[in-house]
Amino acid sequence: MEKVRNRTFLLRFDMAEISVIEHIHSMQLKWSPTATGQFTSLLHDLILSAKIISRSVTKAGLVDILGGTGNINIQGEQVQKLDDFANSVMIYRMKNCGVVCALGSEEEEELVIIDNAGERGNYVIFFDPLDGSSNIEANVSIGTIFSIYRVDDNTALTKENILRKGSEQVAAGYFLYGPSTMLVYSTGHGVYGFTLDPSVGEFLLSHENIKIPETGKYYSVNAANYDKWAREDQKAMDMFTHGGYSLRYVGSLVADFHRTLLYGGIYSYPADMKNKNGKLRLLYEANPLSFLMEQAGGLAVNGQGNRILETMPEHVHMRTPFIFGSVREVEKYRSAFG
Repeated sequence: MEKVRNRTFLLRFDMAEISVIEHIHSMQLKWSPTATGQFTSLLHDLILSAKIISRSVTKAGLVDILGGTGNINIQGEQVQKLDDFANSVMIYRMKNCGVVCALGSEEEEELVIIDNAGERGNYVIFFDPLDGSSNIEANVSIGTIFSIYRVDDNTALTKENILRKGSEQVAAGYFLYGPSTMLVYSTGHGVYGFTLDPSVGEFLLSHENIKIPETGKYYSVNAANYDKWAREDQKAMDMFTHGGYSLRYVGSLVADFHRTLLYGGIYSYPADMKNKNGKLRLLYEANPLSFLMEQAGGLAVNGQGNRILETMPEHVHMRTPFIFGSVREVEKYRSAFG
């Protein structure tokens, strides 16, 4: 028994010694041997942004970064001080990393086109700089979500060329600021998780090739909106409410996603009377998380049961109903629609 325990410890120790940059390099050698290094440079600056944001999140309550700014963002929501700070950090880093030609932020009204002295990078990034910010003062886990696309040198940087289906993402992921700070990402070859080790200042591999369980025992939904849903959505949720499932709902999307990814089950944010097109943003939330969910072996669909990643964005702040989770639970949800 002692030998087995020691062997398990050694395996975990070896895995924990792999930094995220080392992992990116090894994946590029395997899947993209002719890579130019631009993507690695982009991830490096994304990681630095997250470390800066994480540092401020852990100091919330100790310095003057709690509460609202008094401004309303393009989504019609109160802007929190940490929202504003995280957005500023992300925009500064992405503008100056040298490989991003355009970016979109949930906090910005329009796309930002980047032209560095006539030179341009080959990547477009969309991000929610601080998902779950309404929970900041309650000390609940929050996060940064990102979605990355690649464009050719000769592609005109017009809105029509930049707004594409989620199936065309080359990478997506999120940083989770909780009891520990984590990075979960995919480049289309599986999902990997890294935990920030403050003692060395590096994200180290902690979750290798994450796969969502085929079925789970949890469902996650804002049940207070039940009376505002369409009958089909009510019928779908009734199957879980009365089907032996346990309700788990944080109200911070990245936290609810992370739990569902690891434990299985289903998450649903359907359209309702107030949000007839859904509430969650396609480009900043649904697309990147759907990319991860599918790579982990799960499903992600809209209110009609159609694959999220096949949705063509109509505008930069398009919203969508969003249902994701284990295959069996999502298929069960779909069955309510006939």
